Amino acid sequence: MTALTTIGSQGDMRYVAPVGDPLILPVPPRLASWNASGHPDQVKLGEYLAAAERLVRPRLDTLAGPLVLKLDVGLPAETPLLVHHDLDNYLFPLASYLVRRTGRQFVSAWATKQTASTSFLRVDRAQPVHGDFAPDRHFTVRTTASSQSAGFKQQIHDQLSSAEPIPEGPVSLHLTFTLGPGRNWMNLWKPAIDAFERILGRATPERPWHPRDDRIVELGLHSRTDTALRHDVSIDIAATEAERRLPPHP
Repeated sequence: MTALTTIGSQGDMRYVAPVGDPLILPVPPRLASWNASGHPDQVKLGEYLAAAERLVRPRLDTLAGPLVLKLDVGLPAETPLLVHHDLDNYLFPLASYLVRRTGRQFVSAWATKQTASTSFLRVDRAQPVHGDFAPDRHFTVRTTASSQSAGFKQQIHDQLSSAEPIPEGPVSLHLTFTLGPGRNWMNLWKPAIDAFERILGRATPERPWHPRDDRIVELGLHSRTDTALRHDVSIDIAATEAERRLPPHP
């Protein structure tokens, strides 16, 4: 396992967010649910995912090559943006459901949250970013442990020993996962973010692996394949202070 390294601009490690015509979701996005099958939360989640698939499938059928997905979550004005409503918990069930149902793979997945009456979904052909990138915090970590183990989080946490927390307020977070072929990179999202207490702060002092990830108002997740890594995973972490309310998406 390599030590923590602060890195400079590497634009080709990320993908551009899709900017095509937004698809208006007919039902509000739902967070991931860990309740038993048949629980009302699971039923509502299933109804939302099915509606999202019906909405996006015609667009997917017109696209070739690697894909990028973006979910813009609109929350009521009385809902605090930086309390709960974690973006990875919106994005994971949607992305994994679409992959399972359509057979199409995403190399990049984005999510935002903002005060708005409508939520949107976009899919497009993936386009690499070109140009400079200068986030407030920029690190690379490498893990050797299974993502399902506490060791995975501990290795990330230990390599972020020199990190300073982003000041209070909203955060834009981009992660690029470089891993061997054939692995499901989406399974890495949540355990990786759970290890970012040194960047985001800890939500509950007595609970480890419980960062203040509800501060994230823009989340960009990107993947790269490197056969030389085999079972290791390299994660590029870019965190930046963000505007409290992102502009509405038309």
